[in-house]
Amino acid sequence: MRSGYTKVFCAFAFSTLTCIVHADPLTETRISPQELKWEKLSTGVERTNIAGDDKKAGLYVYRIRFPAGSRVTPHFHPDERVGTVLSGTLYFGYGPEFNEAAMKALPPGGSWTEPPKQPHFAWAKDGEVVIQVMGYGPSGTTQVGSK
Repeated sequence: MRSGYTKVFCAFAFSTLTCIVHADPLTETRISPQELKWEKLSTGVERTNIAGDDKKAGLYVYRIRFPAGSRVTPHFHPDERVGTVLSGTLYFGYGPEFNEAAMKALPPGGSWTEPPKQPHFAWAKDGEVVIQVMGYGPSGTTQVGSK
């Protein structure tokens, strides 16, 4: 019986190490704010990658710029993330429904966490907001209510 557990453990350890080995290493990068390449997404927000690729295994960091009034509907991600407000005030809340009363105003320097599969939502209520998000991919986004 013990050998069965050993085989399962070894298979798990090998697959975990394989994922770690396949992560792209960080490379030396220095980017001034003027050098950032912002891409407009279909949602109306703009995004620029700082490091890594959230679609692949490994560390990633990107920034999002929300136009004034932008609302981010409840959604979740498969990975853990940490966000920081760089400029503006982001109103952020947790839960499966957009609820203004459940939101907290996060000014520049404010941070939040996004545990895996934890629904959350946001609002750039008072003006443009720029945030930075860091996580360990692969990642994705699932809208609450979608199958």
